[in-house]
Amino acid sequence: MSHELITARHLTRRAIIYIRQSSPHQVLTNQESLRLQYALRSRALDLGWHENDIQVIDTDLGTTAATAQHREGFKELISLVTLNQVGIILSVDVTRLSRNCSDWYPLLDLCAYKDCLIADRDGVYDPRSPNGRLLLGLKGQISEMELYTLRLRLTAGLLNKTERGDLALVLPVGLVRATDGAVLKDPNREVQDRIALLFDSVLEQRSAAQIVRTWREQGLFLPRRDRFGDMRWRVPSIASVISTLRNPAYAGAFVYGRTRTERTGLSSGRS
Repeated sequence: MSHELITARHLTRRAIIYIRQSSPHQVLTNQESLRLQYALRSRALDLGWHENDIQVIDTDLGTTAATAQHREGFKELISLVTLNQVGIILSVDVTRLSRNCSDWYPLLDLCAYKDCLIADRDGVYDPRSPNGRLLLGLKGQISEMELYTLRLRLTAGLLNKTERGDLALVLPVGLVRATDGAVLKDPNREVQDRIALLFDSVLEQRSAAQIVRTWREQGLFLPRRDRFGDMRWRVPSIASVISTLRNPAYAGAFVYGRTRTERTGLSSGRS
């Protein structure tokens, strides 16, 4: 089952299947979406490509499409198209490729210049034709607006919970949340004693650097949570001591929105 837009010229080049999920959590929980994306291989076969000419790029699993700055898979895709090695790009929908028009339109321009088709579950598009360009452009704009709308909804929900006092933030090490929502001390007495010792050390030494020096000399470790939420005993550092002392949760206070992230430039990934 070929398509009227697919020519012999396209079939002499590769069919690239671009696969992406927005976060590591989605990779683990939304397996059906992954199956649909990997199943695009059969569609590429139906469109006329041979098995050996189909390449899957799934390097960007767990990465947002809000920017191309940190997406190595997307950069590889751009490189292959630039080298005239791609006849068609297949994706479940354009949101997999980009949710930012500043990345989307340069891709369309490149595909039009290199005569590379783009396909999703709705059809096959030629970026060189006015109709194809129009449809792909609208899809890209809708994708970008969807991301903006989702962020607004999530932020509004967080602020609403915050105003009611129902937002359950991640607790620092030494504190746990009971089934009724109450915040209690960790039942591990060693953890309790070590946190208490840290605050006592502050009253005595009045310096985070001095605390770190003393604790390291005595071989004392500070309990910390890793990125998965598990408790680990770490060698104390000035940053870990200060962050513990400044955390309002130990004083029984609820605080939301203590930090703000701003980008340093339009093209820079720094923040």
